[in-house]
Amino acid sequence: MFIDTHLHLIDQSRLAYPWLSGAGDLNRDFTYAEYAREARRLGIEAALHMEVDVATSDIEAETEMVRDLAEASGNTIRGVIAACRPEEVGFPDYLEKCEADSFVKGLRRVLHVVADDISERALFRDNLKRLAGSRLTFDICMLARQQPLALALIDSAPAVRFVLDHCGVPDIVSGHFDGWKRGISEIAKRPNVTAKVSGIVAYADPQTWTVDAIRPYAEHIVAAFGWDRVVWGSDWPVCTRGGGLSTWVGATQAIFGSCTPEEREKLYRANAERIWNL
Repeated sequence: MFIDTHLHLIDQSRLAYPWLSGAGDLNRDFTYAEYAREARRLGIEAALHMEVDVATSDIEAETEMVRDLAEASGNTIRGVIAACRPEEVGFPDYLEKCEADSFVKGLRRVLHVVADDISERALFRDNLKRLAGSRLTFDICMLARQQPLALALIDSAPAVRFVLDHCGVPDIVSGHFDGWKRGISEIAKRPNVTAKVSGIVAYADPQTWTVDAIRPYAEHIVAAFGWDRVVWGSDWPVCTRGGGLSTWVGATQAIFGSCTPEEREKLYRANAERIWNL
């Protein structure tokens, strides 16, 4: 059984998504019903909704939309990783609201869609340090070329619990494995970072990728971070660009099928249950 730590839902009738206009096949609604129909068949027992970079004015409305869904009978959503803007002066008040809301399990600011220096600004880092000692995690979503920025951000807030999304977003198509591997190994030395094995099929060649093409990335993440600091996520619907949810679950099972039941249990569900108190 899986806990999906990275589910995106899109409802353009309720929220604005400025980035969708240039997102090609992702520019449509992706509903919980569509996800759940497939997820249940795959043994996905629970999910965390990951913010979808909605318009800043809709950040809190996104959490409320997901909460409404989660309250329906039979829904498997157990909480949200909410969007945030640590670069803004209003962040402390927003953080206080999030800490008081048990449905919010963590925060994320997508950092590859803004200027590289955003995460280096004093206000951003001072605000992020406010998460130290709280129950909230902070997801880092940066491209492989931004590994030095990710490392600097982590080192600026050693008491904050970070989650590195999508195996650090490797550029699998380019084949630049060794540089990515060195950067991941360095990040993994920081004990306050957990890595998410999620959706990397979207970063491989959509027509020709095989399990052997993505295996080194998934296996190195586990080798670097260890079985107690990895979680699994679908990155649905972005994973549809690499074959879809069933394909990604199948690839996951092919990569980790020879591991012990205890190891798979940690990656697939137990670590997520512990980290976010699910």
